Amino acid sequence: MSTDPLSTVAERIEATFAAHEVVLTLGGEPTYVPENPEGAEWSVTALGPTKLAHAYALAAALQQQALPHAVDFYCPGKSYPGELNPRWAITLVWNRDGTPLFAASDSSAESDPSDFREALLPLLGLESGWLRAVDPFDEDRAVWVLPLDHEDGAFISEDWALGPDLTLLRTDGPAGLRLPMNELPADARRRALTVELRDDELHLFLPPLMQPGFLALLNACAVAASLCDAPHGAERRGYKVRFAGYLPGDDADRWSKLAIAADPGVLEINLPPCTTWMEYRDWLATLERATAACGLRSWKQTADGGQLGTGGGNHLLFGGPTLDTNPLFTRPRWVTSILRYWQHHPALSYLFTGQYVGASSQAPRPDEGPTDYYDLEMAYRFLEELPPGDHRYLISETLRHLHTDAGGNTHRSETSFDKFWNVAFDGGCRGLIEFRAVESFPRAEWMSAIALLWRAIAARLLATPFLAPLIEHGDALHDRYFLPGGLIADFDEVLADLRAAGFELPRAIFEQIIDWRCPVLLQSETGLIVRRALESWPLLCEQPLEGGSTSRFVDTSIERLEFT
Repeated sequence: MSTDPLSTVAERIEATFAAHEVVLTLGGEPTYVPENPEGAEWSVTALGPTKLAHAYALAAALQQQALPHAVDFYCPGKSYPGELNPRWAITLVWNRDGTPLFAASDSSAESDPSDFREALLPLLGLESGWLRAVDPFDEDRAVWVLPLDHEDGAFISEDWALGPDLTLLRTDGPAGLRLPMNELPADARRRALTVELRDDELHLFLPPLMQPGFLALLNACAVAASLCDAPHGAERRGYKVRFAGYLPGDDADRWSKLAIAADPGVLEINLPPCTTWMEYRDWLATLERATAACGLRSWKQTADGGQLGTGGGNHLLFGGPTLDTNPLFTRPRWVTSILRYWQHHPALSYLFTGQYVGASSQAPRPDEGPTDYYDLEMAYRFLEELPPGDHRYLISETLRHLHTDAGGNTHRSETSFDKFWNVAFDGGCRGLIEFRAVESFPRAEWMSAIALLWRAIAARLLATPFLAPLIEHGDALHDRYFLPGGLIADFDEVLADLRAAGFELPRAIFEQIIDWRCPVLLQSETGLIVRRALESWPLLCEQPLEGGSTSRFVDTSIERLEFT
């Protein structure tokens, strides 16, 4: 048994899950910014001139400190309305057993090539196929395209019937996202490897392939790069290779992945699913060391010397190890117990989120949106009365459109079901409940303590369902619970409830978070205490911006204080 109070609670939580034959995964999306976050890319937009370099620097730090066999890929991310290209993510991939992702080494190729393209063809079993690509923004830049597919264990290239040259589209991004697919014959295979040489680096954009073909191509590219001479035939050396493209599904169940994604104002880290809190805590500690080494941090400094979160959140996610073993699908009463408990305790909604709270924030409570209490209560009761079975679709379709912001946005909610079983949303069938009212904090141990709190509540509700009717908080929701006194009193009720259930979380670490969140501004000798409280700033407008379309403008001229 561990002597650390947090680890002791974590062990009891895992014992509770094991007793109920449940494996509940914990996901995280901590966010980071540079020490000097200048420019729109570090305030409102997702993309900008420096963000990609920071992402690559963080990937390199993680590879050096913790993931020596990980390979980084520039991957197309999500597409958003008003944005020309998908947002990118630098995704680190590694084998869980510690072996290298691919076994590239000196090749037995017969020739001694001085050109990557010539070296690669025999490794793929091909004789020809390269097309010269013309970049309309820089016609002298070297860009080459190889139509390429993988079938029955062999690589296939075909003539696209476009002549020896093709012209890339006049848009931003790597060549692999700018191919003129609209000009290809109807029966052409629309897959290709692209090669760009920039600053003595080979940028390779891999086509979408199944896992065996993907690994074979990855290995061949690495071998070909190691065989190439220096650009001007001087000292023999291999090029630095940057991989990009589409990652296949892990059909062999061998990989772990971590993504460093471009998000409005921040770099967002998508952690691998953690089966225990200890694993999640270790990831945050690893990130704290790696970000410090490359000039990133999980907080911003205000003009008066204070500290704020990054503004990008630190969302937590509950899920399962696989879709077949996801414990949430067959336990709708557990899901509604979680939702009821959070509705009863506004401290869980407001105490650990960002500076911006309330109905127009990025994570409004269900009772701050357009949904009526009656509709929520009836929906929860319907799910609680379902017979045994897998109810993933019913849970999603019953709750997803009730948990929204005031404008009906199903993603912008305190507890979002967009990634639970949303068949109409790309990537929305992953069995995840996303808790968005969690912000990044200056210390990794604070963020991991909050995750332990979330996990402790989940274990307590698994053992004893919470079926109390929803509370109509009325004006108290934005009066009493926007004040530190009301929040602390409610949070103490949560800690007492967990203590009674056998999960005694140490209050001291949460006191540090509360003092950071609602600092004491004045304490007089006569006993007067003034603390910063929370405020629900009115939403003025939403405005699409280049590089990001989710910027929200609010009236921040009002500050709320608590006088005690």
